[in-house]
Amino acid sequence: MKLYSKILLVAAICLLFSGEPLGAASEPPVVGGKLPEIKLAAPQNAELQQYLGISGNQAFAIPEIKAEIVLIEIFSMY
Repeated sequence: MKLYSKILLVAAICLLFSGEPLGAASEPPVVGGKLPEIKLAAPQNAELQQYLGISGNQAFAIPEIKAEIVLIEIFSMY
């Protein structure tokens, strides 16, 4: 009976989270809207850190990049 309960619990949890991925937007972003905060891993190479204008090996957010323009290309691969 315990095995049946565990299977039922796992199935219920799967159904709970299967509707829509957590954190996914239900609508596309609006024109002129803000990009959600995305943390990126800092490159280990000091030259790349200097190029981005960041310091340290901690994660950083896109607004921390020292640049006039930051171009972001997003691929949707299945």
